[in-house]
Amino acid sequence: MADLFAGFEPAAPTELHPENAPLADRLRPRTLAQVVGQDHITGAEGAIGRMVSAGRLSSIILWGPPGTGKTTIARLLADAVDLRFVAISAVFSGVADLKKSFAEAREHAKIGKRTLLFVDEIHRFNRAQQDGFLPYVEDGTVTLVGATTENPSFELNAALLSRAQVLILERLGRGALEQLLERAEAEMERPLPLTPPAMDALIASADGDGRFLLNQAETLFSVDLPEPLDPAGLSNFLQRRVAVYDKDREGHYNLISALHKSIRGSDPQAALYYLARMLTAGEEPLFLLRRLTRAAVEDIGLADPQALVQCIAAKDTYDFLGSPEGELAIAQACVYLATAPKSNAVYKAQKAAWKSARETGSLMPPAAIRNAPTKLMRDIGYGKGYAYDHDAEDAFSGSDYWPDEMGPQTFYTPTERGFEKRLSERLAYWDGLRATKRS
Repeated sequence: MADLFAGFEPAAPTELHPENAPLADRLRPRTLAQVVGQDHITGAEGAIGRMVSAGRLSSIILWGPPGTGKTTIARLLADAVDLRFVAISAVFSGVADLKKSFAEAREHAKIGKRTLLFVDEIHRFNRAQQDGFLPYVEDGTVTLVGATTENPSFELNAALLSRAQVLILERLGRGALEQLLERAEAEMERPLPLTPPAMDALIASADGDGRFLLNQAETLFSVDLPEPLDPAGLSNFLQRRVAVYDKDREGHYNLISALHKSIRGSDPQAALYYLARMLTAGEEPLFLLRRLTRAAVEDIGLADPQALVQCIAAKDTYDFLGSPEGELAIAQACVYLATAPKSNAVYKAQKAAWKSARETGSLMPPAAIRNAPTKLMRDIGYGKGYAYDHDAEDAFSGSDYWPDEMGPQTFYTPTERGFEKRLSERLAYWDGLRATKRS
């Protein structure tokens, strides 16, 4: 038996971290109770807390930003329910590594030792590779714990998601980050060389990433400073953190959605914030200008026709000035849209008209308003009886322009907001005059 399972010894318990290990590694929690910022899943009433209490772990996907504890939680889960822990990374592993892991897990299962297979960056496996997990998860060869920073709905197979519970890890809040710094100071046996405002700035710079925060703290501990740093000194000492933002992934769509909905909700302060988030993270200004223009015609429309003019002017200004001066024009357009009266009446009218056009097909307009460029067309009645509106009283003939088989329709109904209130009055005037002409 010993020869049969040579090389398949159970994983050793979590080792003590050597003194020369990175600070973040030395402060890695030893129990689930020491994990900060994720009480909603690790607490007694959380999904993980309940699994541990029951002593039975199902396959899970840990979804959350970097530095929120995904790897740590997976390792501690294995310890808590006495599973063998095996970790692979989808960045560095392939099919051969997976097959080896599954084969080893089966051999350990024969001697009663089940395996927790932790797959970091699981979204980087392609669809076929993800399908390869299914039979081993299904028959219990491994308990899969996948970690991803990307939305599982977009990046993971539906079949794999149906066999795993998705648990969402949150960005670490200020309280959790403060706990990490307190633990760092206790480990180093001295306070960070920062003034209170600089400490606030350090926490803010972490953007919810505990690992990043501890790495920055370790850099500060590594030097002897004559006096604590203020925020300006900290900024000069540490490299500025770039905002977490993937222009082709979920973060991109979340922020552009927030920008558009803040404009629609007439909140210029929030709209400016999301605009700034995207521009400072490197978003393409022309992409933002296109979305602002879309908001102008979808959510403001004729309640304020100048909204569209502002957007096109902002685009021309940005083309002319470039960055960063041209970004002021983008901000101006954003504020204008957010403060403008709102109407989606034209947007709804367009959808209704398009639907009607698809449903009614190729109905001919009335003969009087058909084009009559040839004698034959005039002989068969094209253009006959057309009333030239400028020759009529009030420059309005009151003619019927709808196909005979269809009759008049109403697609556009203006609101009583902004310029559309005047348009509503105009429509009422034309409708009244039309009724008079036809009576």
